[in-house]
Amino acid sequence: MTKQKIIFVIIFLFSIFRVEAQEIWTLEKCIERAIEKNISIKQIEADLEITRQNKKTAVSNFLPTINLGGNHSWNIGLNQNITTGILENLTTQTTSLSANVGMDIFNGLQNIQQIYRSNLSILSSKYHLNNMKDDISLLIANSYLQILFNKENLSIQESYFKIAQEELAISKERFNSGFIPKGDILELEANLATSEQNLIIAQNNYTLSKLALAQLLRITNFDDFEIEEKDYLIPDTQILDYNVNIIYNAALTTRNDVKLAETNLKIATKDLSIAKSQLLPSISAFYSYNSRVIFDNPDSFNNQLDANAGENFGLQISVPIFNKMTNNVNVQINKIKKEKSFYSLEQTKLDLENTINEAYYNTLAAQKTYEAAQKTLFARETSYKNAKERFNNGSINTFDFLQAQQRFENAQSDFIKTKYDFIFK
Repeated sequence: MTKQKIIFVIIFLFSIFRVEAQEIWTLEKCIERAIEKNISIKQIEADLEITRQNKKTAVSNFLPTINLGGNHSWNIGLNQNITTGILENLTTQTTSLSANVGMDIFNGLQNIQQIYRSNLSILSSKYHLNNMKDDISLLIANSYLQILFNKENLSIQESYFKIAQEELAISKERFNSGFIPKGDILELEANLATSEQNLIIAQNNYTLSKLALAQLLRITNFDDFEIEEKDYLIPDTQILDYNVNIIYNAALTTRNDVKLAETNLKIATKDLSIAKSQLLPSISAFYSYNSRVIFDNPDSFNNQLDANAGENFGLQISVPIFNKMTNNVNVQINKIKKEKSFYSLEQTKLDLENTINEAYYNTLAAQKTYEAAQKTLFARETSYKNAKERFNNGSINTFDFLQAQQRFENAQSDFIKTKYDFIFK
């Protein structure tokens, strides 16, 4: 096998390997990747886990507190001899043990309120997480469609460039035969240069749009990043048959941002209840045991524990009378927070209404613009084909032909712009 054939085989095998190794990214896969890798989402997921741990703390407030204690001490110097009762210079060792149990019986229902609040906090974090996922999905979809638009535009510019090359080659033959003047050749050469410039711009836009999406997905191997070649059709426009108010009322029950604002209002309401409960009396039960052992005492360890044992138990009632106005001020602050959360919910609903109205009428406008661009493209294409035929026959000059061609190219560009704008909206 010759050296050239070996090189050819190596290049061929390498190209096959690259094609097999190259991963094709669908829109769904891009969204999944973006959600998986997004740092903001990871932070919200961490917040969600914190709320779950806080719920464990709220549940544990119903359990009693149990503590064991002990200490061992050395007394050096003048101490009473426990046998003779006389003060002597001695070194004695003493060990004491204690156990304490405490339990809340009533504390203004704060424990129950805290559990309710912790459940609401978990729900709020979930809505926040889902809302962030919606925003990221929308961002990825927009970037994905931008690549499809730039790719389709690149294909059109490549076709324009190829046609410009063919037209220039044909026109040079006609010039050599004396059918057209030199000026026509110059016009076509300028047209070829413009087509090449547009092709370079289209290639650059396509590359940059791919790079932008790859960065959003945190993909470092940009050279092997390719999206799925899929012709996205115009979506079903049945939703435009509904009244915008019907869409808004439906969105109020499904949008995560509205649910988030509603849950935050419930949390603020629960915080106010917790603050008010601090003004109520609290009742708790307690029990404690303690004993001590003196090592120089001839009595046994167990006998000393029994002889020196003491127990203490009972109920404790605490009635808040005056605590520097802390509880009262806390109630007032939480009232203001509740009012603030209410206004936040109203603002969210107002923003949603404005967004839906804007999206609804923008979609209607995009649909009409797309339909008009479709009609314009058909008319420009027909005009271009007619002009091309007349140009080849020598019926029109180069300037008129290039004008018809440029109008057709602009119509194609406007068509794909309006197409993807309508799909996205």
